[in-house]
This record gives sequence, structure tokens and C-alpha cells, in this order.
Amino acid sequence: MNRYPIWKRLTVLIVLVIGAIYATPNLFRPDPALQISGESGGQVIDEAVKQKAEAALTEANIPIKAVDDSDPRTLLIRLANSNDQLTAKKVVETILPEGFIVALNLASTTPDWLHKLGADPMKLGLDLSGGVHFLLEVDTDFSLKKRLEGYRTEIQKKLRESRIRGIVTMKDEEISAKFASVDDRKQALKALKQVVPELEQQTYEADDDAFVVWRFGDALKRKIASDSVSQNLVALRNRVDELGVSEPLVQRQGLNRIVVELPGVQDSAVAKRIIGKTANLEFRLEARGDAAGETFQFRNPEGYKKSAQLERSYVITGDQVANASTSFDENSRPQVNITLDSQGGRQMHNATKTNIGRNLGVLFIERKTRNETRINEQGEKEIVRVPYYEKQIISLATVQSALGVQFRITGLNSPYEARELALLLRAGSLAAPVDFVQERTIGPSSGEQNIAKGINAIIWAMGLVLIFMLFYYKVFGLFANLALLMNLVVLVSVMSIISATLTLPGIAGIVLTLGMAVDANVLIFERIKEELRDGLVPARAISAGYDRAFVTILDSNLTTLLVALILYALGTGPIKGFAVTLGIGILTSMFTAIVGTRTLVELVYGNRNVKKLAI
Repeated sequence: MNRYPIWKRLTVLIVLVIGAIYATPNLFRPDPALQISGESGGQVIDEAVKQKAEAALTEANIPIKAVDDSDPRTLLIRLANSNDQLTAKKVVETILPEGFIVALNLASTTPDWLHKLGADPMKLGLDLSGGVHFLLEVDTDFSLKKRLEGYRTEIQKKLRESRIRGIVTMKDEEISAKFASVDDRKQALKALKQVVPELEQQTYEADDDAFVVWRFGDALKRKIASDSVSQNLVALRNRVDELGVSEPLVQRQGLNRIVVELPGVQDSAVAKRIIGKTANLEFRLEARGDAAGETFQFRNPEGYKKSAQLERSYVITGDQVANASTSFDENSRPQVNITLDSQGGRQMHNATKTNIGRNLGVLFIERKTRNETRINEQGEKEIVRVPYYEKQIISLATVQSALGVQFRITGLNSPYEARELALLLRAGSLAAPVDFVQERTIGPSSGEQNIAKGINAIIWAMGLVLIFMLFYYKVFGLFANLALLMNLVVLVSVMSIISATLTLPGIAGIVLTLGMAVDANVLIFERIKEELRDGLVPARAISAGYDRAFVTILDSNLTTLLVALILYALGTGPIKGFAVTLGIGILTSMFTAIVGTRTLVELVYGNRNVKKLAI
């Protein structure tokens, strides 16, 4: 009656073995490390950089545990002490030239054989493992200027279409237009009525000329600034999702700031580069004749050609890219395949169908920073990071036919750079540049204290439960205790497999799960004792106890699982962490408390004709 079929025994054994394998990596603590990478995805870290970094750390008396240069684009320096991370970061940043990013990291120490099986430790939240905290400030002035430039372009275009002569200029936060007469201005204002409905307008005359000035009102300024922060928020979330960071926090703070927290991040250098990078594309036709244009250098000079002159107005921008992927062209060079949205496709088609035979340039625009030495108010020299824009042509090709929503761009340095550009375009370009106002590492010391407290809580809770169950239910209590240990192993392994993030509230969820798992065994064992008191033989009492308690256990666990799902759906941050652990714990505890203990009971009592149970 209590004999389990062989497949059920094997199921329990397989689950236990797999659980042990995938839970084991959590026993290996990661090494504190520095990660050095280039600002560009394809930049290679050479031997000179490695030697400089090692020499600087040695001179600063910071012990190095190991150096990993297996990836030519990244240098990983493992440190012996986590307390040296921040100091080491400052030391290395001081000696490296511009163009390099030095970031804190936690380097995995999981054995290779486990890693090959896909067994990696679960990610720890910011409160347990530390992580990176970025406070970003959105340059809303850039958004205002960009919007104003858009209005200027539309005004110039409408005046040309209406054959009205006028000189349009932009200065500071206003656009002005000069006309030869008041009548010309009246015609222009009539034609531009639908172009600038949101702008404040002012007219005046001077030196026989008629002028009109457009500027933003205060309400429109606030709306544009708010919209740019909101768009950046969406783009940053998309970029973080592309990086595969679990349980990130990306939220608005105040009027123009955004907080980004990356708990347990494994590649913080790439995260910083991708999050802060303001890269965009502009597709412009090559200027011809004496038409006004701007001269730009080629990113990769093609033959003798070092520069080209492009029109000031653009056909489309990277904002109108719906999707981007990478591949290789017929010459095995990296390329990015672009798919535009419907509006971008129409603009591209209209511009290229009338310009077949002309060159279309792809302008790559990137916001960078450089160090400048300045004298502060105290008369002391200080190094200031000054932003600037680098605009380079990455492709200049002849339009052979009218283009539509799909086309490709080439001229990239490497496949890594192509993937990075595709990621940025796919995730969405930033509406305005962001500056890193604050970069804080939630460090290992406070995380270790929280981990120690959490482990102590689990040990105490589990220890008291084990003692109570063993004392009160004797041999059956031992079965429950073994199942409880199995539950903990399987729970940890499942969280590791699905890359769930463990937080301090998540540890509370584990403690609660252990208690609930015991509740199920208490219900089963009390039911068995009740059946024995009613006169059933031990074998029938065991079978009836498990069968009749199952419905009650299922009902109670389903209601708790429903609450966990609601918490996950509606909660944020720590609440989600608690919900994830609780939900997984409910499923694992039902398996171990019911199937696991039943297997142990079958192994001990299944082949014996016992007269009395030790319960």
C-alpha cells in the first residue's frame, strides 16, 4: 500500500541531485575585482594598459589576487580584499588616459565544470551583494535646443515651399525671421500658422525690415523637459533590459534626475558605457554646389577621402528606427540592418526618390567628455569633465533607388561596435544627454553583514524547527527534517537556474517557506495519528493520512501562491524579491513535504509489516 513505483523514487533522486548541483555554486564567494574596458565596444585593452594598472596597484600597496586578460576587450583584476576596491578604482583611473572605463565588479569563482553545466550562483540584491548606484542628470537644455532646431528646419522648409523670401536664424532660446516688408511677413505668418502653433510670437519692424520672433513659453518649456526625462526613462529601462540585469531599479527622481541601481551586476563597465552613452544617427544628403553644408570627418577614411560636406538638415534620425540587428556584408564586414517606423520610412522614401544618384551620408553623433584643467574660486587647479559632441561619417553611399523602411549601414570598426550601435538604436536613443552626477557602490561590507544576519535567521529558524519535529514526531520528524533540508537545496537551485535575485526580504521569504513546509508535514502526521486512534493498521493509516491531508495542504498553498503572484504583479523592489522567493518556496515545499517525506516513509516502512509507528 505504501510502496512507491520506481519512477517516483527516481524522480525524487533526480530532483535532489540536480538541486545539489545547481545549488553548489552559491557556496563559492565571488572575488572583488576591477574591470577595465574601452569607451567603444570594439576597443582592445593592450599589454601597456595592463602593465600600467598592475604597477599602479603595486605601488599603492594594494594586493592583486589574479589578472584575467582572456577577453582582449576587457581586463579583469581580482583583488585580495574587498575593502581595497574603491581605493584601487581611484588609483587606476588616475594613471589611465582618456577613453577607458574603470568599474567595480564581482568576479565569479565558480569551478569551470559547474559553469559548463550552466550552474551559476543566484544573483544577490543590492542589499546583499552590493551593486552599482547611478544618479543621472538629464540635460533638458539640450532637449529645448533640439526642439527649437526642429522648428527652425520646419519654418525654413515651409517658407521655401511657399516661395516666401526670408532669413531665419536661431539664437539662444528663440528663432527670428527677417522679411523685406510687412506684407511678406503677413504671408509668412499665414503659411506658418500650422507649423508653430505652440510657440509664443512677437513681431516688430526695424530699418525698413519686418521681423518675427518665436520662443517657448514657460509651460511648454516644462512640458518639453518633462517629456525628455520620461523618454530617457523608457530608453534607459530598455537598455538595462538588453544588458540582462535582474531586478534593476530605474526610476525618476525630482524634475530632471533618474536613479539607476544594478544589483549584483556582473559587467558594470559595459553597463556604465551603455547607460550613459548618447549616440544617435542622422541621415543627411551630401551638399552639392555652393549650397550651405557642414564638413565632417570620416570615421574610417575611405581611400584618399578624409571628409565630406553634408547638408545641414537631415532626412531622418535614429529616433525613427523601429528595429536594428547586425550581420555581415558580402565582403564579411560588419553592418547594421535598419528597419524604420512608418513615418521614417515615408520620409526616407520621399527624400531618396527625388535624389537618385546623390550620396547619402550616415552621421554618427556621440556625446563624450574630456578633462580640462581650470582654476576654481579658491584659486586652485582642478580637473573638470567637460562634455562635447563628436560627429563622424560612418557611411557615404550613392542612392541607387528610392529607399523604404529597410536598409543597411556599413563602415563600422568591428562586430562589437556594430552590436553596440544596434543595441542603442533598438533600445531607443536618449532624448537628451545624461551626466553621471553620482556613482555609488553599495559595497560588500554592508552586504556581508546583511548576508550574515540572514543566514543566522535561517539557521536559528531551521534549527528550532528541526529540534521540535525530531522531539515531537520522532522518526517521522526525522523524515520531515530531511525533507526540509531538501526543500532548502531545491529552492536555492531553482532560484539559481532562473537567475532570480535574492534580497534581504527574499531571505525572509525563505524563512517563511521553511515554516510552511513544516506545516504541511504537521497536517499529514496529525492525520496519521488520528487514523491510528481510529483503529487503522499503520500501513493504512499512513496512506489515509497523506491522501486526506493533501486537499487541505493544496488549498492553503494555492491561496498563499495567489497572494505571492499579486505581490509580484503590484509590488516593486524588495516586495518583488519577497514574492519571488515565497512563490518558488511554496512549489518546492509542496514537493518535498508531500512527495519527499512519502518516499522516505516508503523506504523505511514500505517493505515491513509493522505493528507500531514511531510518530
